[in-house]
Amino acid sequence: MEERIKGELTRHVASLRRYAHALTGNAQEADDLVHDCLARALTKISLLGNVKNLRAYLFRMQHNVYMDKLRAAPKANMVEISVVEHLLITQPNQEKREELRDLETAVAALPLEQREVLLMVGLEGLSYNETAEALTIPVGTVMSRLSRARETLRRNLSEEKVLEEPVKLRVVK
Repeated sequence: MEERIKGELTRHVASLRRYAHALTGNAQEADDLVHDCLARALTKISLLGNVKNLRAYLFRMQHNVYMDKLRAAPKANMVEISVVEHLLITQPNQEKREELRDLETAVAALPLEQREVLLMVGLEGLSYNETAEALTIPVGTVMSRLSRARETLRRNLSEEKVLEEPVKLRVVK
């Protein structure tokens, strides 16, 4: 049973790391966050067999670890987020780099609650229900935060005339 759970944990490491990197903006901090999350999960390995949705459970656990770290070390929440750049197959031209930088800045400027929901749904492809479970908030709250985040991005990016179309963050796997 424990080996099966360990195998399932391993399957989610890449997603947890992407989300952690998007939250922290730093590869080393992201690795630390994922490590702390998995270490916490392994201490509860005997209970994980009863979890219905392990992916959402791990995202909730990682969210909680991240929030614990933020509370422990209060500082300005300035985060550089490389949400899209690492997903590109070819190097973008200069114009695309500017668009990515503007998108990165706009996403980083979102309030944490909106940014978390946007990253979980848009980057990681979690459903509204999985996101709600991970953040322990109602599904309606997920939908409203996501809507506000997308509208803020559209407004901020169109004001600067950076992108012609609304921004959609969706990972194709």
